[in-house]
Amino acid sequence: MSRLKVLVGVDRSPESHIALRYVCHLLEHFDAEVEAIYAKPDVDMIKLQQFDVPFLKPKDPGETIERETEEVRGQIMDACQVCLAGKVPCEPKIVVGEPAEVILEEARSGDYDMIVLGSHGHSALKGLILGTVHSKILHHANRPVLIVRDLREVQRVLVAYRGSKCDQEALEFLAPLLERKKPHITVLHVRETDKGESEEFARACTMLGKETLEKLGHSPEVKEAAGDFVDETLKEIISGNYDLLVLGAYGHDRPRIAKMISDEALSIVSRTTRPVLVYRNKNDN
Repeated sequence: MSRLKVLVGVDRSPESHIALRYVCHLLEHFDAEVEAIYAKPDVDMIKLQQFDVPFLKPKDPGETIERETEEVRGQIMDACQVCLAGKVPCEPKIVVGEPAEVILEEARSGDYDMIVLGSHGHSALKGLILGTVHSKILHHANRPVLIVRDLREVQRVLVAYRGSKCDQEALEFLAPLLERKKPHITVLHVRETDKGESEEFARACTMLGKETLEKLGHSPEVKEAAGDFVDETLKEIISGNYDLLVLGAYGHDRPRIAKMISDEALSIVSRTTRPVLVYRNKNDN
């Protein structure tokens, strides 16, 4: 694997800076470089919106925006010290525009290998909430996206493996990242009974995932479950106290719109509190 280029979307929230620290810990002593991108508001656009409000003498927002931008730059540099301590270059990048749009464009034009985002938001009735920026990037980024909600040492990793081409490529992407850390990796295959999946196929699928990781230098544990893919995966995440979940953006039934992730992957990301890496091959158009 050539040097891994990672783009971390940051804003003024502590969650985004936790995400930056998380990926720095994940990549320490790995051949990678990290860029933390902050999309500051467009001053001219804000002035135009203020002008449309009658009987209001607008204040110039430029000074506030620049002050906030410098605060974020300082926070990025503080978080980047974790990367630098692990011999991973880390730099801030300040741009102007709508966050999702500029992150997607920078990832494409800069040929980044992975996007990282911090997330938060809880609802007692609906569980976790993904912001519009996260949803847009998850759907439209044609590369791996890591969603981070808390800072955890990566010691236990769960791979939700269905045996698809996307899942297989996810293993090949993951294995080098974890080569130095050597965490405990569990390969989980859910036999989807509602789709008529046989025990023979499930067993063969599980062994394929295990053998792939063994060839790549890891010693994974394998588990099988039967039932709904989303429900069983979420149960295992909780019971196994994992620090990272890895899954393909789509299973065997790839969506008609190639860049859209499956409803199942989106549901899992939305309902777990653990960091999730949703894999999609950036060269697969």
